[in-house]
Amino acid sequence: MFHLRTCAAKLRPLTASQTVKTFSQNRPAAARTLGQIRCFTAPVAAEPFLSGTSSNYVEEMYYAWLENPKSVHKSWDIFFRNTNAGAPPGTAYQSPLPLSLGSLSAVARAQPLVDTQPNVDKLVEDHLAVQSLIRAYQIRGHHVAQLDPLGILDADLDSSVPADIISSTDKLDLAVFKERLRMLTVGGFYGLDESDLDKVFHLPTTTFIGGQESALPLREIIRRLEMAYCQHIGVEFMFINDLEQCQWIRQKFETPGIMQFTNEEKRTLLARLVRSTRFEDFLQRKWSSEKRFGLEGCEVLIPALKTIIDKSSENGVDYVIMGMPHRGRLNVLANVIRKELEQIFCQFDSKLEAADEGSGDVKYHLGMYHRRINRVTDRNITLSLVANPSHLEAADPVVMGKTKAEQFYCGDTEGKKVMSILLHGDAAFAGQGIVYETFHLSDLPSYTTHGTVHVVVNNQIGFTTDPRMARSSPYPTDVARVVNAPIFHVNSDDPEAVMYVCKVAAEWRSTFHKDVVVDLVCYRRNGHNEMDEPMFTQPLMYKQIRKQKPVLQKYAELLVSQGVVNQPEYEEEISKYDKICEEAFTRSKDEKILHIKHWLDSPWPGFFTLDGQPRSMTCPSTGLTEDILTHIGNVASSVPVENFTIHGGLSRILKTRGELVKNRTVDWALAEYMAFGSLLKEGIHIRLSGQDVERGTFSHRHHVLHDQNVDKKTCIPMNHLWPNQAPYTVCNSSLSEYGVLGFELGFAMASPNALVLWEAQFGDFHNTAQCIIDQFICPGQAKWVRQNGIVLLLPHGMEGMGPEHSSARPERFLQMCNDDPDVLPNLEEANFDINQLYDCNWVVVNCSTPGNFFHVLRRQILLPFRKPLIIFTPKSLLRHPEARTSFDEMLSGTHFQRVIPEDGLAAQNPENVKRLLFCTGKVYYDLTRERKARGMAEQVAITRIEQLSPFPFDLLLREVQKYPNAELAWCQEEHKNQGYYDYVKPRLRTTISRAKPVWYAGRDPAAAPATGNKKTHLTELQRLLDTAFDLDAFKNFS
Repeated sequence: MFHLRTCAAKLRPLTASQTVKTFSQNRPAAARTLGQIRCFTAPVAAEPFLSGTSSNYVEEMYYAWLENPKSVHKSWDIFFRNTNAGAPPGTAYQSPLPLSLGSLSAVARAQPLVDTQPNVDKLVEDHLAVQSLIRAYQIRGHHVAQLDPLGILDADLDSSVPADIISSTDKLDLAVFKERLRMLTVGGFYGLDESDLDKVFHLPTTTFIGGQESALPLREIIRRLEMAYCQHIGVEFMFINDLEQCQWIRQKFETPGIMQFTNEEKRTLLARLVRSTRFEDFLQRKWSSEKRFGLEGCEVLIPALKTIIDKSSENGVDYVIMGMPHRGRLNVLANVIRKELEQIFCQFDSKLEAADEGSGDVKYHLGMYHRRINRVTDRNITLSLVANPSHLEAADPVVMGKTKAEQFYCGDTEGKKVMSILLHGDAAFAGQGIVYETFHLSDLPSYTTHGTVHVVVNNQIGFTTDPRMARSSPYPTDVARVVNAPIFHVNSDDPEAVMYVCKVAAEWRSTFHKDVVVDLVCYRRNGHNEMDEPMFTQPLMYKQIRKQKPVLQKYAELLVSQGVVNQPEYEEEISKYDKICEEAFTRSKDEKILHIKHWLDSPWPGFFTLDGQPRSMTCPSTGLTEDILTHIGNVASSVPVENFTIHGGLSRILKTRGELVKNRTVDWALAEYMAFGSLLKEGIHIRLSGQDVERGTFSHRHHVLHDQNVDKKTCIPMNHLWPNQAPYTVCNSSLSEYGVLGFELGFAMASPNALVLWEAQFGDFHNTAQCIIDQFICPGQAKWVRQNGIVLLLPHGMEGMGPEHSSARPERFLQMCNDDPDVLPNLEEANFDINQLYDCNWVVVNCSTPGNFFHVLRRQILLPFRKPLIIFTPKSLLRHPEARTSFDEMLSGTHFQRVIPEDGLAAQNPENVKRLLFCTGKVYYDLTRERKARGMAEQVAITRIEQLSPFPFDLLLREVQKYPNAELAWCQEEHKNQGYYDYVKPRLRTTISRAKPVWYAGRDPAAAPATGNKKTHLTELQRLLDTAFDLDAFKNFS
């Protein structure tokens, strides 16, 4: 009996009260304008007493009858027997005879239509079969949805129909449909009889196809499922492991009549389609031979994006940050961001002069920032389209990082005010690994942006590659399933279906603050660009495309037929926008100069002057008062909260820190602590991100303390320094470099008043983020006039630990520096060092002391402009007893030292010095140890180049002139074809007007960064030291 009761409970229909309790039922119940197939008007249960008000009572009677047929009135017994035996609707009920003393025998004589006992097992099996059928459509209905506007390919690359779905005649011919119906019903997959098609079944709580009705005939159930899941919208959501979210989606797509648009909404949609289509037509007429990567074939993207923005604005969002590839970018800039049309049109003028510094970029890579009134919601909204390179999807994490930063600065902890929209191509979304990395940041505490709306422009082709050769997954969007993001596929030739899906996507993001994907299944009317010939590789597809009627024409004809607009009104809308374009084209001819700064995606109001220049060209002292240094040191060596138990080993580390502070000395970790702590005091937010940065790869940092007795109880002492300090964010990242570095770059874009650092676990790991370095960090300002102060901390050094984790590849960063090695700048120029920094594309340093590391971090913020900073950080120096700095070198009035000159015996008698060694970083300590052992302190001077780029020509010239009799040599621990030699040598030669040679002391050229053999490593080290201190080593080369 318990089993029976449980089975019956599973069949209980969703009542109206339950529906209202959990989900909103305020949607107007009217049909979509996709044809009659969207109208749910078939009859339901025909029994006279089965109404919404009596259903609960009938259910109670039914369950009582299941347990004991004698427990209910004879009339109910007859009814339930007839229903259970398959009596057609309207015949199971028999009116009871009048109940009087003389008619009791008549009641006893009443017989059921079918004389049988209740077949409870059959009843349960049939209902479970119907549940399985409903679930099959919810899971796999999208596979038979009519998504391809061309009618050529199935969006899932599979023309077969899932075995458990009774597809509509739109997908299969009539004979095949009847055969499938027979196979799945009559003794087939579901074990139902053909007569069951007209039998009424109670609907489970996991469907909304009944609307206010709790029971439907099987035939109507199948029809409504077809309408919900197998037309122009395909919904993937049943992999989501949250019942509430699944129910929410079911309600949005299953409820009868829920997809309704007013005439005003239809007219707005038509007007937006006009603008989207006519913009591309205008560009094609005026510049038919120019690349523009037009949107033809997916013109519905513009109203789709505007719908997402409108709905999000309605839900409280006031800042939308967007990232997209080049296709359709100009259209988005014109009709979504609302960039002035003349600014876009003038970009096609080949005679336009560039006014800004830097090299600029092509028009379909540029970004934009604009604040305007949203006309639908009458609310202010800010739109930012992030500039991007040709590397598809590379901008994804950048957009995420910028979004996170904007949320952080406005206190939007739930993503209710700031959101992101990412546009993708189908081939790139499936093929580029950065998409996966970005998705995996979406729900991490320090990286989540509380939901992104992803819009895939699914051209069903990648340049010339057929999708069947471009991915192994059914859809290009399957990567989104890893984070339980619902995926809405939609036929882009059905504008109203697109608009509805976009509304649902925006509502999903607003409701659950999770990612969602809209897959616009469309086509590309031209080739990869307007000059490309697609018929070479896709002849059949493009024959069909040539025949394809544009979506604007289709939709206009539909609205005219519905009487929503008339033909003159439609033509007037076209003429009006064409006139706007022509007038803007006329104005564009007056533009003679191209200002890339007008396309800036992340302005910093108040940081620069009105014309975008630094407010000064000086940098104040980066030193601090001793009181501040001491206070920070004391906090860094303590646990600032009570009842917190730390690890015993950490207690020893903090004790050592405290002793250093008492001795007025800092090591590397303490120097970093003091730089960060002092900037926090000045209101500068600091964000340190990367793999294992909280503790530090080498267990030196310990910025997050963990209670040894209470799980997840942590303390960040850096946030307990000052009463009104800026917040400090330190966060271990996922095991990703490309995605996380892009994210931090985006975060640093948002504000100049923050120090954003990304630390590689080991320096060589940056090569998996090479795209961000090469396309954004290195040339970002030159291409997009966009400054960025991100800091890269790259652990580097030959420690005998093998070829991996040894080299941060400094040669790569130096090779990309924009200074000329053969030109000596004007060394007499005022503020020469600051001007050098302003002109460079990034700053590259390798500090040999904790104090200089402290100064360069503070200088990064105190400069009147922002440049990326690349720091090759040490490993063994973190605990090297000589790698210490006195407070005296960090007090007020002190600065970062670009060059640290020799200050020993050699400097006292410079004329006697035979060799001047230049070096950078850790090798300095190897050289001083060897010099001391050889007793050559007076013969060999050692000068450290701390800032490699911009190259310190002025200070090095002074050093060379100080030692007139010394030969010059560059010493490095890296191999000759790596490291700094090829960068330093020509610049040193230029510094001295090529008066002397610059010799090399270091390892020989090699393919690998370092040897894997410890003995070989030591042998190589000794050899380079021998060369450095053998005063006759270079005589044979003279």
